[in-house]
Parts: sequence; C-alpha cells; structure tokens
Amino acid sequence: MAKKAVKYSVVDAFTDSAFKGNPAAVCLLEEERDDQWLQAVAAEFNLSETCYLTRLTESDSAPRFGLRWFTPSNEVELCGHATLAAAYTLFNSGLVKSDIIEFATLSGILKAKKVPDVKTANGLNTHNGEAQESYFVELNFPADPSNEFNSGDVSVISKALDGASMVEIRRTTVTDDLLVVLPSAKAVTDLQPQLDAIRQCPGSSGVIITGIAPPESGYDFYSRFFCPKHGIDEDPVTGSAHCALSSYWCKKLGKSDVFAYQASPRGGAINVHLDEQNQRVLLRGKAVIVMEGTVLA
Repeated sequence: MAKKAVKYSVVDAFTDSAFKGNPAAVCLLEEERDDQWLQAVAAEFNLSETCYLTRLTESDSAPRFGLRWFTPSNEVELCGHATLAAAYTLFNSGLVKSDIIEFATLSGILKAKKVPDVKTANGLNTHNGEAQESYFVELNFPADPSNEFNSGDVSVISKALDGASMVEIRRTTVTDDLLVVLPSAKAVTDLQPQLDAIRQCPGSSGVIITGIAPPESGYDFYSRFFCPKHGIDEDPVTGSAHCALSSYWCKKLGKSDVFAYQASPRGGAINVHLDEQNQRVLLRGKAVIVMEGTVLA
C-alpha cells in the first residue's frame, strides 16, 4: 500500500522576519516511517534541522506529540529552534486548542507555551497584509552547565578559532560541546572559523563561541555555533547552545534573565530565563512560516 503524502512547513525560528533566524522543516506524520526515510528527507531539505511530529494524545487540554530531530547527516538528542518551529506550526494549524504542548523526545518531556506579546498593539501584528495574533513560543528545556576544560593541549582549539584570544574554555555536560569565551562581541563576530580543525576538536558535537555584548547593543552576550561534525558549518540560531550559555552568563552577570544575540549571517535573538534551583532554562522567541508543501515520496 502506498504511503500517505506528508505535509510540511519550513519555519524561520527565533525571528519575527522571514529569511532570518534559523530555518527548520516541520513534518507531521500520520503513519510510521522508518529511520532511513526520515534521514533521507532531512538530507533532501538540507536544513540544519528537520523535525518529525506524531500525535500521541487527542486531549485538547494537554496535547502531546512525539518529536524527533534530524540534521542532514544524523539524528540529534536536543534541538531548540526546531522545537520552537514545531510548536509554532501546531499553534497556527488549528490542530491544538491548548496554549501548552508537550513533546516526548530523546531528552525527555519538553514543554512549549504560547506567551502573548504584550508590547505589540492589541496583541496583533501584520503579515502579508493580514492581522495575526502576536506571541512568543516559550520552551522549557534542561539547563546544560559547563565544566572547566582540563586538557592541557588547546592547540587544536586555537587553530580551529584561527588563533583568536581565548579567555576561557569549558565543556558542556549535556551536549558535549566546547564553550569558548572570547574577549568581546566583536571578537565573536569577526572570527573566521577553520572548519577542518573544528572537526578535530574534542567533544562529540560542536564549538560555541561567546563574548560579552557592548552596552549599547541592548543584549547581554553574543554567540556563534559551529557544528561541521553534524553537517552544519555554522548554525544560524541554536536554542540548545543557550541552555549552556545561560548557565555560564547568568552566573557571570549575576542575573537570571538575559537577552542573547546569535551573530550568524542570518542572526537571531533569544530571551532566556535560568531557573537555577530546578536546573531548567526557558527560551522565548518568535517564528515565521515561510513555506508549506507536501513530501510525496
């Protein structure tokens, strides 16, 4: 029997403007597909993440969906921007009536919440000439504290970052990324990564670079994320990286709420709250649906 066609949306996450932020493909599955097909479709989209939703409960009050994330080369255990994209797609589709969605994932149960944008007049914005509800999607994710990088050999990291001055090197506990603190936001934006050398860096994932933001920017810190091991040279905006960045910067700055800018070519902004007691991070951002279609194969 032929498989049903799969509807998809391409969503730009952590932005309120099309063609900025981080794009993700969101596919809603009505029947089971094998992992080989899931990976092949992700490679076909060739975005930093393609995610797959399957409905697990029919309840309007507490809808729950299975959620899996794939890069063009492999499945990952945690992805912030694709989770935001998935939640935004469901909120806009009419498939859920609740303002809270639960996702069953490889990182446990994650929650997404619709939060009105009180700064927008009447809670509305205009898209394609039509008034639409304006809101943030708030993700409840596990915090990712980092530890000091104890290896005495940092030459490969220095080479990967083109000899940039490094204030501190740390290693995240959940995602096994390197977190490298640079002297300034300018050092972050100016850096020219050596991708072949980044592939040789210790850790199973990628390299986060970060620096304190200039006061006039309105942000607390800047960052960028390089992950060529997963087929992503530079990720535009990385929710999971901010689970580690918030743990570092909230302690450093003595605050629990920070406003972050990921300084990739597309760029994106994230409001972050760290619940240190419960070791949870609330990531808040907007999204825009830019394409809709059907996977026929």
